[in-house]
Amino acid sequence: MKTGNSIALMVAAVVMMAFNSPVTAYSQMKDMNMDEHKGAHGSMMDQCHMDKMSSMMDKCVEHAEKIGLTEAQLAKMKPLHREMQKKMVRDKADVKIAELDLMEIMEVKDFDLDKANAAVRKIADLMTAQHLEMIKTMKEVRGMLTDEQFNKMKSMMSMKHADKKHPKKMMNK
Repeated sequence: MKTGNSIALMVAAVVMMAFNSPVTAYSQMKDMNMDEHKGAHGSMMDQCHMDKMSSMMDKCVEHAEKIGLTEAQLAKMKPLHREMQKKMVRDKADVKIAELDLMEIMEVKDFDLDKANAAVRKIADLMTAQHLEMIKTMKEVRGMLTDEQFNKMKSMMSMKHADKKHPKKMMNK
């Protein structure tokens, strides 16, 4: 199970940080912002998949004319898009708070491993719920598209990702 492995890896990373240093893990992290903290030992809040899913809906709304969306389709999509954006902001905040809670638990030298495990599980559960909600919304949006519109959107997304992978090629065009 991927989630179980992810949790085990996160717990292992937390434990290794705590015991492989003469200074407590929290004292190493407290002067870092969350982005630096995530980069220091692997991201507990990897938003890559969420951003890709969000990007698909952003592109649909942003390039509605190119994709060939009707006014009726846009009228259904825009409120979903707006609600998804709001939910993502709330969800990111919830995960960030849970990460801060984990850091607080680990603040002491001899922190409670059971509490740390529970905090890591909470973070994983929040992220899983976010992903599932995003997939549900994607399914709903894709159901509104015709096959031709879906293929146009998919093609646009492929070009966008190719541009990110090869920025020098795009500069030479």
